[in-house]
Amino acid sequence: MAINQSLSASKRMLSIDILRGLVMIIMALDHTRDFFHINAMTTDPLNPLTTTGALFFTRWITHFCAPIFVFLSGLSAHLAAQRRTPIEASAFLIKRGLWLVLIEVVVITLGLTFNPFYNFLILQVIWAIGWSMVLLGIAIRFSYKTILVTGLILVLGHDLFSYIPTPESQSLGIITKILFTAFGTVVPLSNTHLVGIFYAILPWTGIMFIGYAAAAWYRKGYERERRTRNLILIGYLCIVLFIALRLINLYGDPAPRGEYHDLFKNVLSFFNVSKYPPSLQYTCMTLGPAFLFLAYTEKLSGAFTRIVSAYGAVPFFYYVLHFYFLHTLLAVLFFATGYHVRDIVQVPFWFRPVSFGFNLSTVYLIWLLVVASLYFPCKWFKKYKETHQQWWLSYV
Repeated sequence: MAINQSLSASKRMLSIDILRGLVMIIMALDHTRDFFHINAMTTDPLNPLTTTGALFFTRWITHFCAPIFVFLSGLSAHLAAQRRTPIEASAFLIKRGLWLVLIEVVVITLGLTFNPFYNFLILQVIWAIGWSMVLLGIAIRFSYKTILVTGLILVLGHDLFSYIPTPESQSLGIITKILFTAFGTVVPLSNTHLVGIFYAILPWTGIMFIGYAAAAWYRKGYERERRTRNLILIGYLCIVLFIALRLINLYGDPAPRGEYHDLFKNVLSFFNVSKYPPSLQYTCMTLGPAFLFLAYTEKLSGAFTRIVSAYGAVPFFYYVLHFYFLHTLLAVLFFATGYHVRDIVQVPFWFRPVSFGFNLSTVYLIWLLVVASLYFPCKWFKKYKETHQQWWLSYV
């Protein structure tokens, strides 16, 4: 999601923009469901006991988005660093990371809530990417090996915190949640203002560090055939590790797989891994196919790839814009379906009463409308970035 200008327009790099574009498109489906589905505020779409196959898939497929965003952010950071000295690259990553944290608090929170008083601050994936980028900016002052090993330790080992009791100290408990275990951690700032921490930082930092390390396969002079072999090997290893850990059901996810007297529910439970924080099983399940996609689409071309890569080339622009588009459309339909001004104020989302919403088919139609409507703005901004050199473009 970060530092797109580092990616060349060559066919070798097109697979990265295609993958990123696909997950950007899929990501909007989950947010559309949050805003418009009739049961989004009251039911868990991943609960095998209460969900349907269509609803489960609608939520589950979007699990691939965040880890691929973060992984590709690390990969892009490595590619961009090749044009800077280590000190310059470090300073840029730290500044960009802090800027992303600020954007999450000020811009993304407003797009999500439409609450101009910021009574509820929402810290999600941009927050995690921002702090991970700051840590990466510090880490690149050491060595490539340090980044790789640290990333592997964080991804493979952070689930150990599921077995460690939360510290009795309130402040240490909050710090532990912010760094490792956050899942809907709500911290009061005052009687009227809250902050919701939904993405624990360090598990996502591990994914970004691994992305940074994997970018060595994309550096100039690296053989394409060797890169493809590496991607395929790592991709299948991740998938096999996911299946093995899921079957053993002892480590790698804070919520063990449930067992039911129903094959369909057991299948849903098998794939219902934990995103908050991203468990080892979740990370393997999502990044394994991503590695394979990068390996098998490197020579892909055609109209579809050009359309999808337009979204992937300007992901941050698309990410911010789609929230404001969705919430504006929500406000229009809020009034169109009979709600009044007195019904606007909802915590945390304005214009989103619990009783509001549509069926899943309508959600898909709204999603397609939103994605299609953002194509030309994304295509325009992609061309603008390619033909302009203003300093601020490296932050957007």
